[in-house]
Amino acid sequence: MAMARGMITRMRNTVGAVLLIRTPTTTHSHYFHFYNASLPPSKSHLYFFSSAFLRSFSHHFPGETNDEGATTDGWEEEDEAEPKIGDGGDGGGVALQNVPWGERALFIAEEVLMQFSEDIKLCAFKTTPRGYVYVRLDKLTDEYGCPSVEELECYNQKYKKRLDEVGALGEIPDDLALEVSSPGAERLLKVPDDISRFKDMPMRVYYTENIGANCPERDGVFLLDSIEKDSEMCVWKLADVKENRDPLRKGRPLSRKQKDWRLKLPFNLHRMVILYLEYL
Repeated sequence: MAMARGMITRMRNTVGAVLLIRTPTTTHSHYFHFYNASLPPSKSHLYFFSSAFLRSFSHHFPGETNDEGATTDGWEEEDEAEPKIGDGGDGGGVALQNVPWGERALFIAEEVLMQFSEDIKLCAFKTTPRGYVYVRLDKLTDEYGCPSVEELECYNQKYKKRLDEVGALGEIPDDLALEVSSPGAERLLKVPDDISRFKDMPMRVYYTENIGANCPERDGVFLLDSIEKDSEMCVWKLADVKENRDPLRKGRPLSRKQKDWRLKLPFNLHRMVILYLEYL
């Protein structure tokens, strides 16, 4: 999984090339809008997966100094743990981390979401002991699952307003920091639930060929051919991407043998599946 972690880190670093703009609001919160401005849409698939995210701080802008003496925005450092399904981050799901106010914050998040169209869902939700709330919204009708910046901005404002209101009543801390984002390229796809949704896109699949502890992990860039639910199998075929082409046949598509190749893989032998970005 070290290879997988390295790839995801590179993806996150690229997606995280963002512009910071301080935006005044009508509340006492400081609101910041981050987006990727480094890649034009005509140049890279990465544009479509760039994870826009918005951050809100209550009461004050928490500038801090890191170990190298540089000033930061005060945001807590990102957890470098390997992502996994249900971690409240790249793996989706809910992770309250035993925070006493977590359930209430989650209820408010879902309550606010009811004001939006039915195709926008909560993809991931996480709270931390230091008072941070992370929300990732998924748009089911978007090809890449990404809500627009305007939708993220609207949700951020409405949710932060409700958090501040409830915080003023003493039901939750009144100084919570909030980040609202789209899932981004680094999202982990659940097998089989998510992969059929992205069946027309190349995916990088990390897998083993049996369940033995010493079985080496393999990976490849595939397209989903079919899902056999009765036998709990996925059938994969090679994606027509540069990584799979013969370097000696520059500019040529996959060979007939490659096009006919199939991998039948049980659900439980999939270690990790992520969307593939050819231009990393």
